[in-house]
Amino acid sequence: MDSVGKKSMKNQNQRAGLIQRLRCSVQNYDWGKRGHDSQVARLSAFNSDSGINPEKSYAEFWMGTHESGPSFLIRNSDENNGFFPIGSEITSLKDWVSKNPNVLGEKVIQKWGSDLPFLFKVLSVGKALSIQAHPDKDLAKILHKLMPNVYKDANHKPEMALATTHFEALCGFINLKELKVVLDNVPEIEELVGSEEAKKVSGVTDLDEEEKVKSALRSLFTHLMLASKEMITTVITKMKDRLHVESQARLLTEKEQLVLQLVKQYPTDVGVISAFFLNHVKLNPGEALYIGANEPHAYIFGECVECMATSDNVVRAGLTPKHMDVQTLCSMLSYKQGYPDILQGVAIGPYVTRYLPPFDEFEVDRCQLPQGESAEFPAVPGLRFLWSRSGRESCMQAMFKVM
Repeated sequence: MDSVGKKSMKNQNQRAGLIQRLRCSVQNYDWGKRGHDSQVARLSAFNSDSGINPEKSYAEFWMGTHESGPSFLIRNSDENNGFFPIGSEITSLKDWVSKNPNVLGEKVIQKWGSDLPFLFKVLSVGKALSIQAHPDKDLAKILHKLMPNVYKDANHKPEMALATTHFEALCGFINLKELKVVLDNVPEIEELVGSEEAKKVSGVTDLDEEEKVKSALRSLFTHLMLASKEMITTVITKMKDRLHVESQARLLTEKEQLVLQLVKQYPTDVGVISAFFLNHVKLNPGEALYIGANEPHAYIFGECVECMATSDNVVRAGLTPKHMDVQTLCSMLSYKQGYPDILQGVAIGPYVTRYLPPFDEFEVDRCQLPQGESAEFPAVPGLRFLWSRSGRESCMQAMFKVM
């Protein structure tokens, strides 16, 4: 992994323009792909000269300064370029940036201070992640103050996932018409939430005020997520048996097939049922999905690069053995409905595509080179990460948004 510093101030030390190798952190969450099947595992083995355990999950490869997964600058044996204190072989990226803040550029320092404003990751998803959302800045500050052991920073976490393989996710609530079809076709939901809650949704239309529709959805979803463990287990078993019988007479829908897949992974989890409420998104390589604050989502399968504001704040409510904060999640969601926008990127050169999320902390470039060709990335007045997938023919870089 390389970080590339670009001159942004008149007196900035010239060494900040050098490419510098990073040693990065790996997260071995249970949902990661195992062994050599994981792109993260292969990347980690190359990055750290470590072996790959075929039984171990390799989920995320972090490039950044967050304390939960910091990166380090590594000095080669023949290297003496001024990055390191005398006698040092390694220094944390966070420490180096704090001692050399000019590498961030004036605009970053003015807006975010002397720390990197974004976190860049590679993800290898073997099974579904939790039903989750990320808080906005105001809520992040409150949660961090109340539970600093769970919410480890006070920052928001808008993020963008850029697929490097076929990639599937749940993201955002389905529209009202689709939701009514779900209530008609999945009787187990009404069994969980009660007929009164189901009628609230059945009684609203697209002509009603947006807040009335959101209120009905909020009430329905909250009752679902707060249902008792015993009821959830009973209903999932009943639904699974019903779908098995119906599959003998008809082809199950993609959402029904997905839900049965989730049952195998999380057989008694309310997240299985909540999947019916969310859009099933499929990305081809090179397509990206932006996820703003307070939007429910869960990655299902595939590999991607993910860039986000520097934060690790996650509010979970299903499909996970980790800490869940169901009440907070249900109260924080925007309850916006509709299929999310799929980002195709904007060409900024013959082989370079730029992905621009609707916030300032970062942007991502994707470069695909035919053999024998070359490309130039536009200069950026600040620090950036460069990740090469296959030699020099394909790479991606993340940087703060050029304003």
